Amino acid sequence: MKSALFHRVFILLPWILIVILMLDVDTRGPAPPLTPRPDFAPHPGGRGGVRLPPRRGAQKRSASRPPPPPPEPLPTIYAITPTYSRPVQKAELTRLANTLRQVAQLHWILVEDAAARSELVSRFVARAGLPCTHLHVPTPRRYKRPGLPRATEQRNAGLAWLRQRHQHQRAQPGVLFFADDDNTYSLELFQEMRTTRKVSVWPVGLVGGRRYERPLVENGRVVGWYTGWRADRPFAIDMAGFAVSLQVILSNPKAVFKRRGSQPGMQESDFLKQITTVEELEPKANNCTKVLVWHTRTEKVNLANEPKYHLDTVKIEV
Repeated sequence: MKSALFHRVFILLPWILIVILMLDVDTRGPAPPLTPRPDFAPHPGGRGGVRLPPRRGAQKRSASRPPPPPPEPLPTIYAITPTYSRPVQKAELTRLANTLRQVAQLHWILVEDAAARSELVSRFVARAGLPCTHLHVPTPRRYKRPGLPRATEQRNAGLAWLRQRHQHQRAQPGVLFFADDDNTYSLELFQEMRTTRKVSVWPVGLVGGRRYERPLVENGRVVGWYTGWRADRPFAIDMAGFAVSLQVILSNPKAVFKRRGSQPGMQESDFLKQITTVEELEPKANNCTKVLVWHTRTEKVNLANEPKYHLDTVKIEV
């Protein structure tokens, strides 16, 4: 009797378990998807993160703010460089170009003392990698004697080009600087001159037989000159020691470097007298107490062993 009962239980037990499992599966619905909190995004803006849109209130606040004003245009620095043919010409132009290439918003006006553009300078300008205008004008033979002012025609040609460029258009902010190719310039100098309102001045190193020359400044105004040569000059300053606002150049179209009546070393004074006064000068370089440009002339090249015959079979430009 008992064995028959156990036999029936063992037969029904698997079916009972199957029914229980099926009922359990039906009562469980699909699990809801996992969603992040509305204000949380892991690693926002970072690798693998998701940037959530800003809240509506933040959008309204940002939309109510006026856009920032556009930045003022950076004044262009126009650097006029006279140059002439000599063994060190390309070396000095290379040194100067390497400096000017690092100055933002600069236009180089390179003026050859020649009747035509030379191949050497033309190739150099094409590879210089900076905005450049290549001009040429010869110095009359009678003015090439020792002791006479140099580079007068070349600087005037640069001034004429600058005035012609801006004669039919409103001039943008700009500064003019006479950058001779035998000087050495600190990049800080260009930062100083860019804020020139009319005529700015600063010291020059290794000039006039002294370690430096400079304007003397009291209470922010130029009152005299620390110089080793002719302190009685109206502007006892080197060509590399001042910059002029472009607007001043355009407002004084007759201001040029003079040949007649100008003595050696007086061209700076003769030019500046036409456009400003000592009282109007703007001292730069920490009230003219820092040297940012040096009159470093290249040593005369020794070519005593340069052959006249049996020249190199390869023509190399130096």
